[in-house]
Amino acid sequence: MTPRLRTVVAVAGTALLVRRALRRRIEVSPLWPLPALEEPISGRPRSRALRLLVTRHERVADGVVQLRLEGHGLPRWEPGAHLDLVLPSGLVRQYSLCGDPEDTSSYTVATRLVEDGRGGSREVHEQLGEGMEVEVRGPRNRFPLAPAPAYVFVAGGIGITPILPMLRAVQDHAEWRLLYGGRSRASMPFLEEIGKLRGGRVTVVAEDEDGRPDLDALFADVPAGAAVHCCGPEGLMEAVGRRLPDGAALHLERFTPGTSAEGNGAFEVELRRSGRTVSVAADTTVLAAVRAELPDTAYSCEQGFCGTCQQRVLEGEIEHRDELLTDTERGDSMLICVSRALGDRLVLDM
Repeated sequence: MTPRLRTVVAVAGTALLVRRALRRRIEVSPLWPLPALEEPISGRPRSRALRLLVTRHERVADGVVQLRLEGHGLPRWEPGAHLDLVLPSGLVRQYSLCGDPEDTSSYTVATRLVEDGRGGSREVHEQLGEGMEVEVRGPRNRFPLAPAPAYVFVAGGIGITPILPMLRAVQDHAEWRLLYGGRSRASMPFLEEIGKLRGGRVTVVAEDEDGRPDLDALFADVPAGAAVHCCGPEGLMEAVGRRLPDGAALHLERFTPGTSAEGNGAFEVELRRSGRTVSVAADTTVLAAVRAELPDTAYSCEQGFCGTCQQRVLEGEIEHRDELLTDTERGDSMLICVSRALGDRLVLDM
């Protein structure tokens, strides 16, 4: 081999090694060239996205539409699971699955139009029509049906959606009772199906006819060890928590960020790896303040559910307001779209 050929081979080999090293480096830290975390959190893969066809857009109650989303070989799910829908505008919203978990050809969700909401429900009602494709992520489940000898289900309005598959699952296998409340019977979906369920005790309370539901009567003579599953307005869930019988376990599903009397003030966030410090006002989020300095910071739902904005916390006390992180994760990380500082300073590994 001539000296010139040896040089060409050596240069080509070195270039190949460099490319491989760079690829491995980026895989280790998606934020490269910032320093890699020992266990990377930022940039973790999202749930696999699917493109599904809207084959049914049906009004099932006043202000409520149900969507049937069809595909092939869809991931299985269990009662309590939900999907992330990526709407045509790019908004990401979470909707509970209310169909048949054994059906791998379609998913069914339902949503109520929120007149003063952030626009997601209106987009589903008015712009997402039959024949359109929609991107979904999931299913994911943070409201699973707990094993128990008996069940109490409490649903308020559209909160019936994650409860419905649970009712189907337990109707022949355990003692159960359901309290389903709403503003009016016309606004309450799935009443006909609920009326056909077997073996349990169903109480339907339409506020315009019956007033507020009687939670004390619901919890009278509840068997020891019962699991209480509740989904609905925040006030209803708080009332259920206050009346929870001794020995019963409470399981809640909510699609709005938790609130707290603490952690509502202004504070500073140091972004350790980028060498910057940002101020977070009382009326803004850590995510908004960080993105003013680091506009490529990943985020999605802005409600503390999807986990896209999870960041590692190096210093400071956290006021967690998400519904996603495990106890272990809460020890050293936070979802910056909703969670805040309890003190006057946080240090993030960004």
